[in-house]
Amino acid sequence: MPSFPDPDSRNVLEPDCSRCPDLAACRNRISWGNGSSNADVMVVGEAPSAGNPDAERWRGGNWTGMAYTSRHSGRKVRALFDELGYDAYFTNAVKCFPEGDDGSNREPRREELDRCFSHLRTEIERVRPAVVVSTGKHATEAILDFESIPLDGFLDRVLSPVECERLDVTLLPLLHPSYENIWRERLGYDRAEYVAAIDAELTALA
Repeated sequence: MPSFPDPDSRNVLEPDCSRCPDLAACRNRISWGNGSSNADVMVVGEAPSAGNPDAERWRGGNWTGMAYTSRHSGRKVRALFDELGYDAYFTNAVKCFPEGDDGSNREPRREELDRCFSHLRTEIERVRPAVVVSTGKHATEAILDFESIPLDGFLDRVLSPVECERLDVTLLPLLHPSYENIWRERLGYDRAEYVAAIDAELTALA
């Protein structure tokens, strides 16, 4: 099991940010990026998870105030990069929990991704990673939109590096951890092969 991130590693960019009134109204805490400020790899998720305030440690970003700290996807992503041997920086395309009608996560809206993108851009400029790994469609689309690169089919982008000239970084899209088991076989990988393919791409890029 990966270690829980150090709260002191939170990269707070705009305390009490209220750019998105709907998100500010339903969040508990802003889930800022966290990890090494000199990381070669930056992992970008979609948005923080709801979490469970009664859980001991992996409560979800809405309660921890840190990206990728949910019980399921957070542990999976951190375990993957621990396995690969990278001390990565973790963040999200949207920093606040997007609450749906039933209290669980909903997909972030286009305007929320757009308003929050300057935070992500600042993180990329400060950390200066060799590779940005986007996990899932929405995180990938947010970066490609900024670069004016059409997403087309997301699965066709997975494990295919994209040079982002405006951000001066290479983007490597991966499957979202919550849907990896569903889509990985469609790409022709078992888990060991998928991890090996990620390792090969990161070794070449970072």
